[in-house]
Amino acid sequence: MPEGPELHMASRYVNRVCAGVVFSGAVEKSEVSKNPEVPFASEAYRISATSRGKEMRLTLTPIEGEDSKDGGETGDPQPMDVVFRFGMSGFFRFTPEDELPKHAHLRFYTRERPRQALSFVDIRRFGTWEPNGNWQPERGPCIMFEYHSFRENVLLNLLDRAFDRPICEALLNQKYFNGIGNYLRAEILYRLKIPPFVKARTVLDGLLLKDHAEKNAKRAKEESTPVQVSEMSLSKKVKVKRETPDLLSLCHTVPLEVLQLGTILTV
Repeated sequence: MPEGPELHMASRYVNRVCAGVVFSGAVEKSEVSKNPEVPFASEAYRISATSRGKEMRLTLTPIEGEDSKDGGETGDPQPMDVVFRFGMSGFFRFTPEDELPKHAHLRFYTRERPRQALSFVDIRRFGTWEPNGNWQPERGPCIMFEYHSFRENVLLNLLDRAFDRPICEALLNQKYFNGIGNYLRAEILYRLKIPPFVKARTVLDGLLLKDHAEKNAKRAKEESTPVQVSEMSLSKKVKVKRETPDLLSLCHTVPLEVLQLGTILTV
């Protein structure tokens, strides 16, 4: 199942293959997909992508003036965001029109001839898309790119019943661990030698005390050595993060390691 790193790599892939490409026409949905139609059409538009945890958003942006120039009476259409959740097997591919993947359930066609298509491919059809969609509000901050908000969201909500569950179950709760899935969970628990069925709150309680202690130490150092605070605190923070990782810091750094590996393999 695609997890946070795979969603982000998919967004980078879309941005790379769509850079400078002009798309045209209506968005085409396969007949077998039960997802909604995407009510968007434009004579010329561009596609960009961004990700957050286990969601990815395509932004369809009409090129100003192109639709009215071609005889449209209503002027340029409005930009549209389409939010994707990949399910068990979703991914994107950019191919010639006559080489569409078998399970391409949503297709965006280029204006150039011969046409090419950006397709959302989903063999098992568990993936979804939402036209005019937003990030799901019940999902927490992204583990990779909103680390401080993610950490705070977990530690300030430890009384939630979600943390009565074993840590192996809590790590899959996207309200708090947006982007974590099975393989990341397994790697993180293995590195820290944490038994998977220990209560989540038992594992995380100590981190709240640790954060308070670090904040107090930082405040004391700032008061005693105000001139050197900025440089020293940053270097020490990086060093501590590398030498003494905890569960929440690994929820951040392990996915970033996956991204780094993915970058190396695609170069």
